[in-house]
Amino acid sequence: MAQQTPPETNNNRQFIPTATHWGSFLIEKEDQKIIAVHPCEPDSNPSAIGQSLLNALDPSSRIAQPMIRKGYLQKRWQSDGRGRGAEPFVAVPWDEALDIGAEALQRVRQQYGNESIFGGSYGWASAGRFHHSQSQLHRFLNGLGGYVYSIQSYSTGAAQAILPHVFGCTSHQLMAQTPPMEDILQHTRLVVSFGGISMKNTQINQGGIGDHSARAQLQKAREAGVKFINISPVRDDVADFLDADWWPCRPNSDVALMLGLAHTLVTEDLHDKAFLNRYCVGFDRFAEYLLGQSDGQPKDAAWAAERCDIEAERIRQLARRLAGEPCLLSISWSLQRTEHGEQPYWMIGALGCLLGRYGLPGQGVGYGYGCIHNFGFAGRQTLPFKVGELPQGENPVKTFIPVARIADMLLNPGGTYAYNGQTLQYPDIQLIHWAGGNPYHHHQDLNRLRQAWAKPETVIVHDNVWTATARHADIVYPATTALERNDFACGGSDTYFTPMHQVVEPYAEARDDYAVFSGLAERLGFAEQFTQGRTAMQWVEYLWQVTRQRSAEADIELPDFNTFWHGGIFAVDKSQLKKTEFMLEKFRADPAAFPLNTPSGRIEIYSERIASFGYSDCLGHPAWLEKQEFLGSPRAQKYPLALVSNQPRTRLHSQYDHGITSRQSKIKEREAARMHPQDAAVRGIKDGDIIRLFNDRGACLAGVMISERIRPGAIELPTGAWYDPQNPAEPNSLEVHGNPNVLTRDAGTSQLGQATSAHSCLVDVERFEQALPEVKAFKQPALETVE
Repeated sequence: MAQQTPPETNNNRQFIPTATHWGSFLIEKEDQKIIAVHPCEPDSNPSAIGQSLLNALDPSSRIAQPMIRKGYLQKRWQSDGRGRGAEPFVAVPWDEALDIGAEALQRVRQQYGNESIFGGSYGWASAGRFHHSQSQLHRFLNGLGGYVYSIQSYSTGAAQAILPHVFGCTSHQLMAQTPPMEDILQHTRLVVSFGGISMKNTQINQGGIGDHSARAQLQKAREAGVKFINISPVRDDVADFLDADWWPCRPNSDVALMLGLAHTLVTEDLHDKAFLNRYCVGFDRFAEYLLGQSDGQPKDAAWAAERCDIEAERIRQLARRLAGEPCLLSISWSLQRTEHGEQPYWMIGALGCLLGRYGLPGQGVGYGYGCIHNFGFAGRQTLPFKVGELPQGENPVKTFIPVARIADMLLNPGGTYAYNGQTLQYPDIQLIHWAGGNPYHHHQDLNRLRQAWAKPETVIVHDNVWTATARHADIVYPATTALERNDFACGGSDTYFTPMHQVVEPYAEARDDYAVFSGLAERLGFAEQFTQGRTAMQWVEYLWQVTRQRSAEADIELPDFNTFWHGGIFAVDKSQLKKTEFMLEKFRADPAAFPLNTPSGRIEIYSERIASFGYSDCLGHPAWLEKQEFLGSPRAQKYPLALVSNQPRTRLHSQYDHGITSRQSKIKEREAARMHPQDAAVRGIKDGDIIRLFNDRGACLAGVMISERIRPGAIELPTGAWYDPQNPAEPNSLEVHGNPNVLTRDAGTSQLGQATSAHSCLVDVERFEQALPEVKAFKQPALETVE
């Protein structure tokens, strides 16, 4: 084991370790002020997002006191929810704010039952193991008697639904066992990436990351002669140093391209029949569709070329190349956030089976390269034990929704919908309790969300800054940031542990989530059950002891808490870690001894189970299904640009949008969009202009960069700019800051997954000629004093 020694400190200057989802850092502090942010020593390529920690205490964005919406303070749950986001707030003392919150929770429980409480959290608020807002919220609500919860994620919801049917395992398991780069170096000559391997996304790893090694690993692959193909409308989705062959396909056409490749493999007898016979079921049923025997339309390269805008002969040549050399197919998470988003993940699985390379080192299909750091780049030596986590208890309420169906739930209480072979019913939600996360960032069609958000009696939000979610609450509890409390971090698939010391005192009256929930639990009669008599620091030490006990059972040595806490970042000696043998490798070696957990025990190219659901938007085999929002569809006549609302490079989701790294990237204080010179020229748009992006769902402003690094017909506007409507009291008001989710569609991928389809979005663009509205996203909302 190895532990970094922290820099020496003196009375005035200190170097204090902390961790974020984008890396571990040393915070330099002098005279009780943060003066600099330094990367920790093991990190070979630290993220620039770390510099935004300098803005953690920015008074213009921080929430200083408990706040109650004026109308709610006056009328409680009888107030008009349409005032959320428009009415001013009133500052109240902590005791009064906790009393009001407890009163609202108790009322809903007694009047409607726990199935009318929705517990919202997205888990990215802190890298810490104890101050993990999602765990805190769920523990509290379970102690209260339960709550309606969400499943899946916005990132991979469709994959989470389809992959268990095809491979018999969770999507996370398959992604965590993506062929590692160390194997690609030895065994692979070609990597074909659908959706790219984006370096900006490798800044992030849930729970923290000790060393950003992805860049160095990719550089080694390039030096070793591995070739890369980037199939994406955005050139930047593969780093320039890889010298990738860019195929600027039409957005959301990847399934058609994969089918064209598959058709060439089959008709030219290049597919691996032995692999298909031994390891797969349903190829014959799929082949009927592929060859056009079932519908009269062969999915050949010419057919694919019409849809993906890639020459038919290039498709045929690539199919032959894939059959002839050791290769890896890679697919990004973004491809499943579309109409019928299950199909790219199923179809690339079928293509991988035709090539017969599943289970070979460095080959087959990689699910999620370039989506977070450690999928594909963590190697085979990962922790063989689970890091300690806050126990959440059992939830007596069994009602759930797919996470992307929040607005549907609020707008259609009692309504039924199909999901993964089930018919479910939306609950009647009267109270939303949200801690950790910003749905006004990650949800779609924000004008529709605002309408839905007005429905419940009460909305309670914990946040440290004035996000749009906080602005649309009735009760706002000011939360601390990670720099204002003690914790420790260790990320998924990571082998680094970081002590997270409190750097500064809590801002103004901010409290950590644990203190807030403890205060509410005391008023509601279960404080002892919630706290178990422990302070926050005692919980941190307890979770370390749990981690250390689990590590000892796995013969891994971790230091005692005192040694760890007073040291720096700790790295587990990899000589203690065994190399993992992946599920598909064992399956390939002996499918009888290691069958997959599917009905057949094999990879299901055709699924009888899915076919039995009778869904017209997800058949029994992977397929190309016509789309409403696609370049070439009738809707494109009115809205001729495909919006690419990808992940930002200057922040994590919407976190630290108010920080220096994010704000320096903006154009005239607005998020930067990129469009091709050809599309800009026909609209009279020049580099640096402010543009208005619009469709029938909404409109937003953005600064524009003219670039040939995005294909014609597409426009890129990253997510995460804090939602800022010009007139918060007006429905469908112009969003002035550059949040693309006023434009995206709020409809499920299919009846199977009901996941987000944000990347299926058509818009048009025009130069904004009016006086520029003020950006108020980072300023305090209106406050009033009530006598």
